[in-house]
Amino acid sequence: MAKAPILVVYAAHFCYTMAMFVITVSPRFGDMDVLGHINNAVPVGWFELARNPLLRVFDSALEFRRETFPLIIAHTDYDYVGQLYFKYEVEVKTWISRIGTKSFTVYHEAWQQGRLCVKGHAVLVHYDFNAEQATPVPEDKKKWLSEHLLPA
Repeated sequence: MAKAPILVVYAAHFCYTMAMFVITVSPRFGDMDVLGHINNAVPVGWFELARNPLLRVFDSALEFRRETFPLIIAHTDYDYVGQLYFKYEVEVKTWISRIGTKSFTVYHEAWQQGRLCVKGHAVLVHYDFNAEQATPVPEDKKKWLSEHLLPA
């Protein structure tokens, strides 16, 4: 018996493993470009979605208040190494690739049908929005981040 389709904005399932996070995303019809491929702007949103577990580490209530939320994105980059298609789910894998004094780098990969299609980085800075300056990443957060470092 065939499964009935489920309509959702983004179907994402978060899975935690020892060294990484994985979400599975179902592309939307509107994610396609005129050639039937997933538009190159779409994985950017998937990578953002995949960072949600990190946001909870730094703001467990997800209140996003200027006084308490401590992260700002300083840099992102994306390499498109394969085509993505509408009819297949996409697995977005996320690791921490670098931990610095005041920032850390998140590394993402988007996989479809066993093929790496997009990879990218996001540098997140621990930031005091009131003082408008970078601040050191707290040691307990560094410890948590180090548990999810990209395997060597």
